[in-house]
Amino acid sequence: MGISTLLLFFSLAGLTWSCLDPNSAYRITGAVCRLTYPAALVLNEKTTNVIEAAFQHARYPNMGGESSSFLGKVHYDLSNLEIHNLSIGESRVELRENEHIGLSISSVSAVFQGTILYGYGSWLIGFGHSVDFEIESNIDLVVNPQLHCGDGKVAADTSDCSLTFHKLHLLLQGDRQPGWLKRLFTDFVTFTVKMVVKSQICKEINKLADILADFIQETAENFLSDGDIGVDISVTAPPVITSNYIESYHKGVTQYHNMTAVINASVFTPARLTEDRMLYFWISDDLLEPLVKVAHLDSRYKCTITGPELLDLFKVDLSTAKPALLEELLSTEAPELKVRSVTPPHLWTTARGTFVQGTASVELAGSLGTPPLSFNAEVKVLVTASYANKKLILRARCPQRAPREQCVSILEESVSPRSLQGGQLDYLREAVEKIGVPKITSYLETGITTLMNKQGLDLFDIINPVVLPQEGYVVVQLDFGFPHHLLVDFLKKTLE
Repeated sequence: MGISTLLLFFSLAGLTWSCLDPNSAYRITGAVCRLTYPAALVLNEKTTNVIEAAFQHARYPNMGGESSSFLGKVHYDLSNLEIHNLSIGESRVELRENEHIGLSISSVSAVFQGTILYGYGSWLIGFGHSVDFEIESNIDLVVNPQLHCGDGKVAADTSDCSLTFHKLHLLLQGDRQPGWLKRLFTDFVTFTVKMVVKSQICKEINKLADILADFIQETAENFLSDGDIGVDISVTAPPVITSNYIESYHKGVTQYHNMTAVINASVFTPARLTEDRMLYFWISDDLLEPLVKVAHLDSRYKCTITGPELLDLFKVDLSTAKPALLEELLSTEAPELKVRSVTPPHLWTTARGTFVQGTASVELAGSLGTPPLSFNAEVKVLVTASYANKKLILRARCPQRAPREQCVSILEESVSPRSLQGGQLDYLREAVEKIGVPKITSYLETGITTLMNKQGLDLFDIINPVVLPQEGYVVVQLDFGFPHHLLVDFLKKTLE
C-alpha cells in the first residue's frame, strides 16, 4: 500500500494558513518525501530538455530604439525573432543548505533569426534598410531556485536568474565582415538584444516553473485519486534543503465525498529517514487507515467467484471434514461465492508489519431452490508489502504468537442455516484462514497493481524498492530512473 504513494515526490512544486515551520508542521503531517542528492543528479540529466523548451518557446517582443552619434541618429526595429540550432553543453546541480538549489547551464549555443529595419541620418548621409538578420550566441545560464510554500504546493522562485554572453554576434544578411559603419550599428543593437534575451529567457523559466508546479501537483493528485476517493497532499511547511537532500511535508489526508480525515498527532521526525537511497516516502497510519476505511465505504472490498476457479478453491485438504451442505452447493449447476466487507477495516502498523482487522460476509449459493450457506467472519491478519517486476506483492498471515491463537472467528449468530455447528464451524474457520485469506489477498494484489498502473506507475523505472514497517508508519525507499514519460507529458503541455 505504501508503494501506491510513489508520486508524492512529484508534488515538489508555494504561503497559506496551513504552512508552518517544520517543527510545528510535523504533528499534522501524514506523508513526507525526501529526495536525496543522487536523485537530484538523475533529474538534472533532463534539465536540458526543460531549458531548451524555455529558449524555444520564449516569446521575444519586437525591439526598437535609437541613439545619437557623430553620424546623427541611428534607429532600428527588430521583429519576428525566432531561435534555431539550439544546443546545450552541460548542466550541473548543487544543493545549498538552507538557501536554494543551484542550477548551472553552460554553453547554450543558438542562432536567433528575424527581420530588422534600420537607418542612419545626418547632414552627410541618410538611408534605411529592411533586411533579414541572424544573431549567433553562446550563453551560460545560472538559476538559483528558492523553494517556498504557497497555494498548497512547494513553489520555485526563479527570480535569481542570470545569463552570461560569451558570444552575441549580429549578422545583417549574413555579412561576416561588415564595414566600420555597419559594425558600429550592429554593436549598438547587440547591447539591446542582450538585455531583451536575458529578460525573456528568465521570464520563460519562471513561467515554466509555475507550469511545472501545477503539472506535478495535478499528476500527484490524480495518481492518488480514484473515483470519489482522493488524498489532499497540500504541503504543511516549506521544504527543507540540506546539502544532501530536499524534504517536503504533506497533509496526506484522505477525502471522500464531503468527508476529510484529520491528522493532529503525527509521529514524524526527520530521524525517521536516512540518506543512502535516492527517494524516501514516510507514510503515516493516519493516511493509510482512513484510506482503507473509505475504500470500504465505496464498496471496493467485494468479489464474486464462480466456475472452475471456485471449485479449485475447495480442492485443498483441511484438517476438518467438509460439511455436506457445502459439497451439495458446489455440485449444483452454477455455484457462486460472494465475499464483501461488512465493517470498515481497522489498520495499524508495527515493526512486524501492518495489521488489518475487519469483518467479512461470505455467501455460497447454488441452484435455485437450494438454500445458500452464509456467515460472517472476523479476520485479523498481518500484512507485509513489497514491489517487484511492476507488481505489488502482499503477504497476509495470521499474526498469532501462541499456537492456539486464531486469526479468524466465525460469528455463530450470523451462520445460516443454523444447523451448522461444531466441527462444521471449525471447517469454515479453517477455510477462511487457509483458502479465503490467500485468495482475497491475491485479488487485492491484482486490483491495487491495476489501479497503480492505470495511474502510470508501471512507466517508472523503480529500482530495488523496500517497504519498511515501523510503529505507526511505513517507510518506502527506492532508487529510480528518470520517468521520461512525465517529461514528455510536461513538454506537450508546455507546447499547448
